[in-house]
Amino acid sequence: MLDSCKLKSACNLPLIYNKKINTSGTSNADVPLADPGMYQLDITLRKGQSLAARDRGGTSDPYVKFKIGGKEVFRSKIIHKNLNPVWEEKACILVDHLREPLYVKVFDYDFGLQDDFMGSAFLDLTQLELNRPTDVTLPLKDPHYPDHDLGIILLSVTLTPKEGEHRDVELSNSEVVGSYFSVKSFFWRFQTQSLRLSDVHRKSHLWRGIVSITLIEGRDLKAMDSNGLSDPYVKFRLGHQKYKSKIMPKTLNPQWREQFDFHLYEERGGIIDITAWDKDAGKRDDFIGRCQVDLSVLSREQTHKLELQLEEGEGHLVLLVTLTASATVSISDLSVNSLEDQKERDEIFKRYSPLRIFHNLKDVGFLQVKVIRAEGLMAADVTGKSDPFCVVELNNDRLLTHTVYKNLNPEWNKVFTFNIKDIHSVLEVTVYDEDRDRSADFLGKVAIPLLSIQNGEQKAYVLKNKQLTGPTKGVIYLEIDVIFNAVKASLRTLIPKEQKYIEEENRLSKQLLLRNFIRTKRCVMVLINAAYYVNSCFDWDSPPRSLAAFVVVEDMLEDEEEEDDKDDKDSEKKGFINKIYAIQEVCISVQNILDEAASLGERIKNTFNWTVPFLSWLAIVALCVFTVVLYFIPLRYIVLVWGINKFTKKLRCPYAIDNNELLDFLSRVPSDVQVVQYQELKPDPSHSPCKRKKNNLG
Repeated sequence: MLDSCKLKSACNLPLIYNKKINTSGTSNADVPLADPGMYQLDITLRKGQSLAARDRGGTSDPYVKFKIGGKEVFRSKIIHKNLNPVWEEKACILVDHLREPLYVKVFDYDFGLQDDFMGSAFLDLTQLELNRPTDVTLPLKDPHYPDHDLGIILLSVTLTPKEGEHRDVELSNSEVVGSYFSVKSFFWRFQTQSLRLSDVHRKSHLWRGIVSITLIEGRDLKAMDSNGLSDPYVKFRLGHQKYKSKIMPKTLNPQWREQFDFHLYEERGGIIDITAWDKDAGKRDDFIGRCQVDLSVLSREQTHKLELQLEEGEGHLVLLVTLTASATVSISDLSVNSLEDQKERDEIFKRYSPLRIFHNLKDVGFLQVKVIRAEGLMAADVTGKSDPFCVVELNNDRLLTHTVYKNLNPEWNKVFTFNIKDIHSVLEVTVYDEDRDRSADFLGKVAIPLLSIQNGEQKAYVLKNKQLTGPTKGVIYLEIDVIFNAVKASLRTLIPKEQKYIEEENRLSKQLLLRNFIRTKRCVMVLINAAYYVNSCFDWDSPPRSLAAFVVVEDMLEDEEEEDDKDDKDSEKKGFINKIYAIQEVCISVQNILDEAASLGERIKNTFNWTVPFLSWLAIVALCVFTVVLYFIPLRYIVLVWGINKFTKKLRCPYAIDNNELLDFLSRVPSDVQVVQYQELKPDPSHSPCKRKKNNLG
C-alpha cells in the first residue's frame, strides 16, 4: 500500500512511466512538477462496520477502492469472511485541485468471477480543514437502491497544501504490481508532471527481490463434501500478484509439491495472503481456511520451512519460502545501453562464460530488448488516433513503456533488460491503447522464442491478433540481444517449466474442442501406422489393437445427443444450472486432456524434425552419451542406480518437487499450434508510412 509519499527526485517513477509525449513528438520536460494549487491528501482507511453480505454464507470478502476524477488511486487489501473489517492502511495522494471529490467504493472479492458491489460514498474535499487530521464516517449507498443501508466506512483524512514546491513523487512499489492497466490509470493524474531529463536517462531497477514459494502439502484439512473429503486447492496473493495451485481430488492431506515466484516490491517485505478452498462443480467453492506470511520477519538468502495453522477453519499448510536478491531487470532510455558500455558488456559475458557453469544455475542468461517504435497501428479512438503503450513480458516479468498520446506511429526508444531463467522462454511484446474510463484496448502482439533471436539486428515484427494466429494492423521495431550459458540452459531444460501465475483459465470452446480432437486423432493415427509398420517388420501374431480404440471416441461424439437424453432422465432431481456447470467442467477437462495428448505427440514429432535445433542437438548429445555409458556399463547396473536414486529421493530430499525429466524436456519443444504462434510474418512494405509518403510524392 502507499505508506508514505516521499517528495524527492523520483528515480522510481520511470520504472513504469518516464514522461509524457505530446502529438508533436516533443517532451514536456519543462512543465513544472507541481503547481500552486496542488495538495497532498493523506488518508488512513481504518475499518468498516455492518457491511452488506454478498456470499452465500452470509459474509463478504470486502476491499476498498479510492477514486479521484474517475481514476483509481488506491486499492486496499482483502479482508476475508468479515462484515466488520479492520484495514488500518494508509494512502498518500497528490490532488491538483479540490473540485473533484474522493469516491470510496467497496467490493466483495470473488476469485475468477466479477466482484460484487457493496456500496459507495464520496468525500467533498472542499469541506476539509487544512493541516488538521479529520475523522470521517461515510455511509455506504447503492445508487440504484438509495434506501438500502449498506454499512459505513471510517477514515482519517489530512489535507495539506503544497504551494510553490517543485518536486517529484515516489510511489510505493507495491502499487506497481500485477494489473498494469490499473497502474496506468493511477498515473493519469500525474501525466502533466514530467520527469527531468537526467532522471529519465537514469537506469531504474524494478522489484527489490524474488520470493520463491514451494507449496508442499496440507494436513488434516476440513472435510467439506458429503463423503467426508474435500477437493482442496490454495490461492496466494502478494499485492496484485496471484497464484492458484492445482486441485487435489478427494483428500484431506493433499500433496501439491508446486513451486512459483513472486516479485518483492517493498523494502520491508509485505504480507502474503493464503486461502484454501474446496472445489465444487456447479456451485461456488467452499472456503476451508486462511493464513498469512509476514515476509518482514524472514531472513534473506535462506529457505524457511513454515507450518501454518489455517484460521477460520481446520488443518495446516506446509510451505518453503526463500527471499533472494533482485534479478537483473530494468528499464532505461535508449542512450543508456548495457551492451554498448564495454565494461558492462565484458562483465555480462564473464558472468555467462563456460567457466562459470555451476555458479547460480538459475541464472541462465541476459536479455536486452530495445523497443524503438511502431508504425501503422490500429486507430482505437473515435478521433482516428490511439494512445499506444507497450508491454514487454518474459514469463512472469512484465515491464511497460510510457504512453505516446494521439499517435499511430509512436516512438518509445526504451531499453528493457531481463534475467533469463529458461532459454526456452518466449518474449511477448503487446501494444495497447490507453483509455481513461475503461480497460486498455488491444492493438497487437508478437511472441518471439529466445532461441530464434538474432543478436543486434533491428527487425520489424508484424503485429498479430490475441490468439497469435493471424496479422493485425501495424508493425513494431525491436532490437534484441540474448547472451546465455549453453550448459546451464541444457541443465535447466530437465527441470519443471515455470508457470505463468496470471494466465487465464481455459474456457469451453466448441471450435477448440473439435480442433484438439482432430489433432489428437492425427497423432494417434500416426502411432497406429507406426505400430502396424513395427508389427510387419517383426511379424507379430496380432496388431496392437488397443491403440485403435481411440477411434471409438468419434462414434461416441456422434451419439452425444442420445447419451444426453439418458443423463437428463437419470438426473431429473438435480438443478438445471448445476447440470450445465457440471457438463461444462467435464467438457473443459476433455478439451484440456485432448490438447495435452495432441501436444505431446506433436512435440515428439517436432523433436525429430529439427523445429528447435538446440533441443534436437541436445537430444542427440544425450543419446550419444547414454550409448557410450551403456557400452562400458551393463544396463542392469544403470537401471539399479536409477531405481535407487528414484526411490530414495524422498528420504534424501523430503520436500523435493517430483518431476519427469523426459516430460520436462518435451515441454520445451513447441507444439504445432505454438509453431504457428511463433512464426514471423513478413511485413508488407506498402503499409509503411515512409513508403506511403514516397508514393504520394511520386
